[in-house]
Amino acid sequence: MKKFLVTVLAIVGALTVLLVLAGGAAGIVSMAAKGTVSDRTILEIDLEKGIIEMVPDDPIGSFFKDKVTTLRDVVEALEKGSTDPHVAGLVARVGEAPMGLADVQEIRDAVLAFRKAGKPALAWSETFGEFAPGNRSYYLASAFQEIWLQPSGDVGLTGLMAESPFLRGTFDKVGLVPRMDHRYEYKNAMNMYTETKFTPAHREATGKVIDSIFEQMVKGIAEARKLTPDVVKARFDAGPYLGKEALDAGLVDGMAYRDEFHEKAKTKLKAGLKAKFLSLRAYLDRAGRPNEKGTRIALIYGIGGVQRGKSKYDPVQDSQSMGSETVAGAFRAAIEDKDVKAILFRVDSPGGSYVASDTIWRETVRAKAAGKPVIVSMGNVAGSGGYFVAMAADKIVAQPGTITGSIGVLGGKILTNGLWEKLGLSWDELHTSKNATMFSGTHDYTPEEWARFQAWLDRVYDDFTSKVAAGRKLPKEKVLEIAKGRIWSGEDAKAIGLVDELGGIPAALKLARAAAKVPADGKVELKVFPARKSPFEAILNRDSGEREAAVELATRTLEAVRPVTRAVRLLGMGGEGVLRMPVEEIAP
Repeated sequence: MKKFLVTVLAIVGALTVLLVLAGGAAGIVSMAAKGTVSDRTILEIDLEKGIIEMVPDDPIGSFFKDKVTTLRDVVEALEKGSTDPHVAGLVARVGEAPMGLADVQEIRDAVLAFRKAGKPALAWSETFGEFAPGNRSYYLASAFQEIWLQPSGDVGLTGLMAESPFLRGTFDKVGLVPRMDHRYEYKNAMNMYTETKFTPAHREATGKVIDSIFEQMVKGIAEARKLTPDVVKARFDAGPYLGKEALDAGLVDGMAYRDEFHEKAKTKLKAGLKAKFLSLRAYLDRAGRPNEKGTRIALIYGIGGVQRGKSKYDPVQDSQSMGSETVAGAFRAAIEDKDVKAILFRVDSPGGSYVASDTIWRETVRAKAAGKPVIVSMGNVAGSGGYFVAMAADKIVAQPGTITGSIGVLGGKILTNGLWEKLGLSWDELHTSKNATMFSGTHDYTPEEWARFQAWLDRVYDDFTSKVAAGRKLPKEKVLEIAKGRIWSGEDAKAIGLVDELGGIPAALKLARAAAKVPADGKVELKVFPARKSPFEAILNRDSGEREAAVELATRTLEAVRPVTRAVRLLGMGGEGVLRMPVEEIAP
């Protein structure tokens, strides 16, 4: 038996060594294959494939997302390329990718900075909305020096619309009764269940946000295309445009198919006919990232709905979650790392669990007390619990189009007895204590239970607004004025003191550098916390043809399942956090 065990251990050890050596050899071959950046390189990106904030650091998320370009990839590649003499310029395919407005503004800022450094950039699209709105993609394309359109394409510049479903009429028909409440009238996520149309407060807040976003789009397009805001608004009113009409209206600079555009790009970018096109990710692999050496600044991501436990990727919903255990642990690790001089906290979240949000908030306070300044960079959304986790930071940076605020709370349940009666389904139960039925959907609240529920709402709201006042150094009276569950654009949030500066990751990093007392010419190391998987784990998860086939099969399966699960969530059967902001269907 002993000899058998020794033999087994020897075999395992040998296989482990071979695996490590094979992995190392593969790594060497991979590095050799990466090559160098040629003298006349044109950077290329396909923005129609979509951009994500980060690759989830869990097995399922890495499995599905490790080949997807991140927002940081785009920003850092363009920053690096702007000073690289090998880079002649940038070309991008722009389309209706699933990106939020703040992501669009982040990329626009990066493109404009690239151009400001003297590097030209050209955009091409098959269409800006094929019989559909193309406002967002056209707004993104306007940051480029020239915009080219496929001859069969259109420009769906039709303006913004915000719409929300209301289930109250459906609930009345099927016998469902919402028993919910909120703090206060602008916390309108529950309106989907309790109303049949916009309330005055709901309409006011949503209207203010889309007006702000529309003005941002108009201003950006006007400046980029050298038009007046009034002319741009008139263009919106006259949209959509068929291809030739868009050219005549000065919305695009030329019409060409993709192959024709690429040939023209070589000439327009003065790169020469032998110029090489190189994707942004491949360019970073060869040229290296900026901010890899120097004073250490921790980069912590808080992406997705806030929940207790670990951060996860949900392949069915194609969404990430901000787990309090993961994010709080990342803060603790950054606090304990003596080399970390500041923390950059990237937040993109509509909120969720109050308790989980409070757990993360506490770690931001501890970081500051430990002498580690915290700078928040907000993505598309930082509302409700997503704002809660950020509010104690030393500085908060948001894009003008970031949806933020929603300082409020909601909760309750849906009574289901009417539905079960229609279906002929009956329930019975036993309970031990006076309030044991408080959370049951087959029992209404008793007066005593309703009083406890109201006390709970008051407690959460008071805690939230008090911490906003302390973190933002605002009078409590002022916070109570601007809270009430109301959402704001980043631009408006800055005007009322919820945000310090407008901008993206580079603006936040600049503040983090200053907070870390890094000299103007000093270098920084931007290190992600928690640490990514070890090289050995990466070897074990190395790509293969079988894996690619499995991903393709799984992706197709999930695409069939997602509409069903989203419908279930729409009907209120999915879990929602008490500090979750309303979700509007804004069709840009």
